[in-house]
Amino acid sequence: MVSKLESLLKDVAVARKNFLDATAGLSEEQARFRPDELTWSVIDNVEHLFWAEFGGINGMWKVLEATRRQQPVFTGERVHEGLPIEQVIERTWKEKEQVPEIAKPKWGGPLAFWRNALESLQPQLARLAEAITEEELTSVIHPHPISGPINVIQRFEFLRFHMNRHQGQVERLRASANFPK
Repeated sequence: MVSKLESLLKDVAVARKNFLDATAGLSEEQARFRPDELTWSVIDNVEHLFWAEFGGINGMWKVLEATRRQQPVFTGERVHEGLPIEQVIERTWKEKEQVPEIAKPKWGGPLAFWRNALESLQPQLARLAEAITEEELTSVIHPHPISGPINVIQRFEFLRFHMNRHQGQVERLRASANFPK
């Protein structure tokens, strides 16, 4: 029988592969294309996903260790208890949300670098999953900068949701009338 966490980890892996597939085969000109000043390029989307996930994985490790030391990071009301991440997002996000400073694309660079960097986080996430007990899936709370207190299950669901969301943005960029050939 596959555990809840194994299933969530697989869902993230599939979302990661689908996102990376959507960014594959692009020239650097295509990867840097922005139809306007407010729209992120493919590189911006990949870099953002890296920083967001890197921070989320690190944050989950920190919260897990703090909870085990009897010093939980969050002790307030669990307002999203039992909700799937889609409902949490629906309750807490605006249509066009402002990215937290820590997850903004800031370095730039070649698409290949950011694709490899994002891909490298799957083993990190797997190691975190190995360290978490079934009880900690719902008892360890890592607040999200926009959505607030979410548990480990919701964090893993968020990673899947977030990659799917940005895959849609990449696909819209690629379908843009001005996208370089």
